[in-house]
Amino acid sequence: MRFGEENFYVDPITLEPLVLSNEVKDEAGIVSGTLSSASGNRFDIVNGVPNFVYPFELPVADQKALQQYEDRADAYDRFLPLTFSTYGEDEQVVRNAMVDKLNLTPGSIVLETGAGTGRDSEIIAKRLGPDGKLYIQDLSPSFLNKNLERMHGVDSHVEPALANGYYLPFADNSFDACFHFGGINAFGDIKRAFSEMARVTKPGGKVVVGDESMPPWLRETEFGKILMNSNPEFVYTLPLDKLPVEARKTRLEWIIGGVFYLIDFVVGEGEPGADLDFDIPGARGGTHRTRLYGQLEGVSPEAKRMAYEARAKTGKSMHQWLDEVVREAARRDIGQKD
Repeated sequence: MRFGEENFYVDPITLEPLVLSNEVKDEAGIVSGTLSSASGNRFDIVNGVPNFVYPFELPVADQKALQQYEDRADAYDRFLPLTFSTYGEDEQVVRNAMVDKLNLTPGSIVLETGAGTGRDSEIIAKRLGPDGKLYIQDLSPSFLNKNLERMHGVDSHVEPALANGYYLPFADNSFDACFHFGGINAFGDIKRAFSEMARVTKPGGKVVVGDESMPPWLRETEFGKILMNSNPEFVYTLPLDKLPVEARKTRLEWIIGGVFYLIDFVVGEGEPGADLDFDIPGARGGTHRTRLYGQLEGVSPEAKRMAYEARAKTGKSMHQWLDEVVREAARRDIGQKD
């Protein structure tokens, strides 16, 4: 960890600032120490890498995924090119196209969660140049070590940390972009992971996420059945229902043989905005908002028929007619004068 970076991180549980103690330093930065929050949560720094993994006792799904990563870090990286050659794809072309979607500029500050062995990290870091910063995170120490080996010689500021992708140790609006490719299907809480990516990315910044998923139109084909039988990861369904409300200009495509999804979106602020209160012309009338919040209990079919007949006779919209009738009846029954 470079000097000063302890001030950039926050408690991933409470988002409180962290205080460094018991630090050991060398000429490159902080070798070891403890980062603590006011709530009493403590996170150790070992060999220059802070460990922010939370929950401290991982859910079973995350424990299983972590063990798989730890058991096959070397083999995973060695055989990963087969994923691309199987479908006749050029790995570097595909990876560069994914990174293109981040809209990076030299000097950008970028987060990569689930950074794995660093094949995308290397591309991102080179694009950022010496003035940018890349924060790489993974749940697996073995994967992160492989990543750091690949980063040797890259002329960019790279900050590693162990962390769970759905509890990120950063304040709101910390990054210009966020990237994650592979492994998110195995997350214990995918919805929270997407929400966290949006939270730490500045409004207007890009989030790019992808993983395996056989598209619906191929699941019953021989092609789809063979691949899903060979690799259960392809069985996972597309997590569109897990996207955060802040997602804007959302785009989806299938890449790498058409069996990996890639979602990218611009981060907005809160729910989308719209004028929900203008008077809608026509017989029904009302506004988008009153049509939701102004509903009354059902009436008999005969009363409804009479109401529509009366509305038509007055030339008012149903909203206007009902609003006046209900107000008049309510004032009468509660004894309120006009």
